[in-house]
Amino acid sequence: MDPSAVVEGFSVVLEPTNLLFCLVGVVVGMLVGVLPGLGPAATIAILLPITFGLEPVTAIIMLAGIFYGAQYGGTITSVLLRLPGEASSVVTVFDGHALARHGRAGTALGIAAIGSFVGGTVSVVALSLLAPLVAGFALDFGPPEYTALALLGILLVSTVSSGHRLKALVAACAGLLLATVGRDSFTGAARFTFDNLSLADGIDFVPIAMGLFGLGEVLHNLEQRHRAVQAPARVTDVWPSRADLRASSGAIGRGSVIGFLLGVLPGGGATIASLAGYAVEKRRAKEPERFGRGAVEGVAAPETANNAAATSSFIPLLTLGIPANATMAVIFGALLIQGVSPGPQLVTQHPDLFWGVINSMYVGNVLLLIMSIPLVGLFVRIVRVRATILAPITVLITLIGVYTVGNDVFDIVLVIVFGALGYLMKKLGFEPGPLVLAFVLGSLLEDSLRRSLIIFDGDATGFVTRPISGTLLAAFVVVALLPLVRALVARRRSPAAELAQQR
Repeated sequence: MDPSAVVEGFSVVLEPTNLLFCLVGVVVGMLVGVLPGLGPAATIAILLPITFGLEPVTAIIMLAGIFYGAQYGGTITSVLLRLPGEASSVVTVFDGHALARHGRAGTALGIAAIGSFVGGTVSVVALSLLAPLVAGFALDFGPPEYTALALLGILLVSTVSSGHRLKALVAACAGLLLATVGRDSFTGAARFTFDNLSLADGIDFVPIAMGLFGLGEVLHNLEQRHRAVQAPARVTDVWPSRADLRASSGAIGRGSVIGFLLGVLPGGGATIASLAGYAVEKRRAKEPERFGRGAVEGVAAPETANNAAATSSFIPLLTLGIPANATMAVIFGALLIQGVSPGPQLVTQHPDLFWGVINSMYVGNVLLLIMSIPLVGLFVRIVRVRATILAPITVLITLIGVYTVGNDVFDIVLVIVFGALGYLMKKLGFEPGPLVLAFVLGSLLEDSLRRSLIIFDGDATGFVTRPISGTLLAAFVVVALLPLVRALVARRRSPAAELAQQR
């Protein structure tokens, strides 16, 4: 790690424009977290056209702020209204709202703010130390290694995603198929264009992201949000007592580690990290029955873990060019729009962007801690705005935004088509995340695979003979077979358990 590059990164962040957009990103992120269902991926997708007029560093600093700001925003409504604004805040509802019912809403929000700050900061420090090392290791990657890495990334996202595994795999296959639309980069042959010139260069990432995450989410949320919002709990005594801080300190420490590790894994992300953090604390507790009734550890662990995971998920994106979750896939698209290719060369070719984005997270976490409590009243008022008012505004912004990207009406048609597809996917239990991730990695997978086969003279065994690609393919096989092994073990155990009961 070059100290001068790190210092230069701070000088980039402290420029007035970048500081302003860091603040804007964090505030928008908190707002997004408060509004149930919208989510950071949808918001970043809708705001992609705005990034065209910004410098690459400024744009990514803002988008990163939206991502980790949303993790805390969802906490506010989870605690006060029992409405998780974010999927990663669902677990916080159990103990956060229970504390609010006991008149300790301020304590829950204070613990969540401190845990989010500590988890985010620990993760940023680890990110600063590990990211250059990972990037240095990744310089040894060639086409075979990228082929194996893309395959492993798509499989991990499909098998580790929170939804049904088979449905996630189907969505990923659809994403790979969409990535093949357009002119073949090797032969120039048209593929799946149906003689439509607008499809000759392939489907752009922006209409897909804005359709699936923007329009699709809006349509689905309009159907879901018909229940009345209850009156929010009063917020008093925001700063936790010493006893609460002492009780939650272990949970915050463990949540930081769990969140950091799970955030790095493709398909991990903030939601799985928050669930894992909560489960670990409940399992370790001497009185597990306290959880769900107002245990401060039940708020501290998931809130720390989800913020740590949100930050650490930038490691595979910035160093390997592999997005770890749906939101990272949209930020990956934003980098490509700016003419920046994420990967091992990013540290050396764009050190201002690399260290500027990482160091902006220190500033962003401090801003989150300072603003989280004073803005609670404002966010509670916003959540009372009817969905029938917010939805048309969001749709209008989405359609105008996608048109401004290419000044092409066909892009609006694509957004509507993918919006309808996103809505149907949600209705049928398919998560759009694996589709988008597979679409992003699809072109990398195809190009790397074909280049590799040219290098190996058509001999596919070359993938196994190279140490890094061979190891990654071995990991791919293990991950692919793991669900099958688990199912066989469970099937063998069930007859044995029945026999034991009969005896």
